[in-house]
Amino acid sequence: MSRTTISDRDTDDGDTAEEADGGHGRGLRRALSGVGLLVSAGAGALLAVGGFLGLYLRPTSDDWCALWKARDMGVLGITEDFYLTQNGRVTNAFLTGLLYSDDMRGPKLLPAVLVAALVGGLLLLGRAAVRATALRPAPPTVLLLASAALLSALLFFAGTRSYQVLLWAPATISHTLPSVIGLWAVLGAVRAGRRGGPRWARSAAVASALLTGVALGMLSEPYAVVAGLFAATVGILCLPRLGWARDRYVSTWCAAACLGLLSGLVLLSTSPGARWRRAQHPSEPLSLAEVGATLHDWWRLWQTVGGQWAYAGALAVGVLLGLALASSPAGERSLSLPSPRLLRALALLPLPLVALASLAVVHGLRSGYGDVGWTYARVWTSFLLPLLLALCAYGAWGGHWLGRRVLLASAPGGGRPAARVATLLAVGALAVGSATALVRPVYELTTTTVMRSAAWDRQNARIREEVAAGARDVVYRPYLIGKLTEPLFAASYERDWAARCAATYYGVDRIHLP
Repeated sequence: MSRTTISDRDTDDGDTAEEADGGHGRGLRRALSGVGLLVSAGAGALLAVGGFLGLYLRPTSDDWCALWKARDMGVLGITEDFYLTQNGRVTNAFLTGLLYSDDMRGPKLLPAVLVAALVGGLLLLGRAAVRATALRPAPPTVLLLASAALLSALLFFAGTRSYQVLLWAPATISHTLPSVIGLWAVLGAVRAGRRGGPRWARSAAVASALLTGVALGMLSEPYAVVAGLFAATVGILCLPRLGWARDRYVSTWCAAACLGLLSGLVLLSTSPGARWRRAQHPSEPLSLAEVGATLHDWWRLWQTVGGQWAYAGALAVGVLLGLALASSPAGERSLSLPSPRLLRALALLPLPLVALASLAVVHGLRSGYGDVGWTYARVWTSFLLPLLLALCAYGAWGGHWLGRRVLLASAPGGGRPAARVATLLAVGALAVGSATALVRPVYELTTTTVMRSAAWDRQNARIREEVAAGARDVVYRPYLIGKLTEPLFAASYERDWAARCAATYYGVDRIHLP
């Protein structure tokens, strides 16, 4: 097994130089902690607002159908309905039935749960990654918290469909929740794979990966494709013969996850509901023109993502983490790395994998929704979270190199303090600026959500009074939000599924515009 070991004991520049580096390192860590505290506070405040906004959610679009079906059919009834007549997403239907079983209480609580679960999962993932590097001492916890909070805030608020990504339950169940479940599944695998752990824990983790994969495969097709691509790649890289993994645990876990995801997708795609859905939206035959159009849509998607400079904040917090790792006392670090060939693969693979995963998602969106499918940004979450993690990892790598080779290197002339201050200011400004750039979209999201809830409550009270008085046809004024469909949008009432679901929810025959 070929491995490379980096140790700061390899050279001895004298006790004075080591003490000077240690003093500079401690000062840098204190400054980094201050920046991390500022980023944590800013991103945390945005996330707190997003979670709190759940209390102001009111039904729109698919909510109307989920509400009456969960009420009248029950959890098992809506699950059967999805499998037989809708789309075949059994896990999706089951979770929808549970969430809407008490009217809108579940959807109102879900955003706060998603925020807490994602931030907590990313924080634990960061701690596990630092532990795996064998670098001691670990970076300040506040920096790990800043990274987790900022990456979560970017995922929820930096895109073009923040309402759908965080607040609208039908989308969060299908496209945000799978990423959170996958994150915690990986954390469970890491925990079970620790050295000295019981053998049964690894067996349980592999079995859990299989079952979780099946459930996720029947929850979200885009996520299943993205997760399967990454799991297969990691499983191949972790084969013992390549010299990185010491046994077959990681490869076995990834194989189980891929098998589960594939099984879930097969069960979904062969369901009566999925066949019905494909019949309503037949896909175009594969041709050079269709491939070209898919690539064009893919390029426009990345132009949209690249136009949001706030995503650079993921790179910036990674640099802060790398600088903190580099500023550890010189004698306490020993980093064990894979062979140079595998190390290059690890460095080069993440971005191409994200690009390939996003292309697969765009192809699926185009097949299901046509020319505008690529604009359904709620689905982008499946590959944006891996992108943000990759950017953070690249930043940490670059920050560690920068800290050891430039900022803390023993060199005469006293130029290092100025370089440290300039670097810290630049990187800190980018991280703080990234969080600041999200203030406006969160403010607009807050304003529209709260104002709509007040107007909707007044209308809901009026409709309830009219229904109690025996009305069978009531006035409904649509209140658009999040670029979602509202009742009475279609040209004919017979084709207006949202209006018919709203009427069923209120127990009337029909609703009409003022």
